[in-house]
Amino acid sequence: MNQSEPCLRNEPSEPCLRNEPSLHDNGKIQQAERLKYGSQAEIQPDQAQVRIDLNADMGESFGAWTMGQDEALMPLISSANIACGFHAGDPSTIRATVKLAAKHGVAIGAHPGLPDLQGFGRRTMSLSPDEAYELMLYQAGAVRAFAEAAGARLHHVKAHGALYNMAAKDVGLSRAMAQAVKDLGDQVQMYVLAGSVMEREARDAGLDVRCEVFADRRYMPDGTLTPRSRSDALITDESESVAHVLRMVKEGHLIAVDGSRVDVVADSLCIHGDKATAVPFVKALRIALKQANVEVRAH
Repeated sequence: MNQSEPCLRNEPSEPCLRNEPSLHDNGKIQQAERLKYGSQAEIQPDQAQVRIDLNADMGESFGAWTMGQDEALMPLISSANIACGFHAGDPSTIRATVKLAAKHGVAIGAHPGLPDLQGFGRRTMSLSPDEAYELMLYQAGAVRAFAEAAGARLHHVKAHGALYNMAAKDVGLSRAMAQAVKDLGDQVQMYVLAGSVMEREARDAGLDVRCEVFADRRYMPDGTLTPRSRSDALITDESESVAHVLRMVKEGHLIAVDGSRVDVVADSLCIHGDKATAVPFVKALRIALKQANVEVRAH
C-alpha cells in the first residue's frame, strides 16, 4: 500500500493501520488537539456526514453482584457486547440484557471471554486454536439462543479482554476464532481491533468485519492497546478522550503513546460502561459527534 494513499477498509489482504513517525512529542500533540477541537460546544460540523457505531460491554453482572449501568447506558449506544458467562454474566443476566437491547433497538452482540471470573477475563492463559474456537462458538451460541427467543438476532461477536488482545497478535488464535464466527452463519459480523492480525484473519475468512477503536484507551506505536498494567493505559480526561475519538473517526488516525501517528479505520467505537462516569461521558460524546456531523448507528 502506498503510504500517501488513504487506508481503505474492505481490502482483505491489508490491515487498515499504518504508523508514521511524529515530529512532535506527545504532550505538544495533546495540547494542540485541545486547541483544535476546543469544548464540545465549539465543534463545527463538517459537510460530509460520517457514520460510527457506539458499542459497549454489557451484561457483566453475576448472581447477586451488579456491575455496570446497563439500564442507563443502553439507550445511548447502538450495539451491545453481552458477556456470555465465562468472564462475567450468567444465564439470567444474558436473558435480561438481550431483552433490554431489543427494547431499545440496539444490535445484539456476544462478548466471549476466557474462563476467568475472578480475573474478569483480563489475565492471559495458554490456549490452543481448537480451544479458542470452542470458547467462541459455545459462548456466542448461548447469546444467539437468547436473542432468537426474544425475537431478535445475533448481530456480531467481539472477544473480550485478554482473549481479544491475545488474538490481535496471534495468527492461530485469530484464524480459529474467525472460523467460529463464520460457522455461526447468518452473516454475523466480527468486531476486531483495527489493523490487527485478527482483522486480517477475519477478512481472509470472508467475514463481515468491523474495525474497532477505543474512546478511553491509549495505543502503542504498533496499533495495539497500551497494557492496563501501565499507568498511562487509560484516558481519564473527558476533553482529551473526545478529541481522541474525533481524530480517529473524522481524520482516520490516532496518536500513540510515543507521539507517533497511526492511521486507522474506525467502524465501531467502544465505550466501557463499568466506570462511574460512563453515562455522562457518552452523553457528552454524542453531543460532540452530532456537532461534528457524525451519525451514530450500527452497521
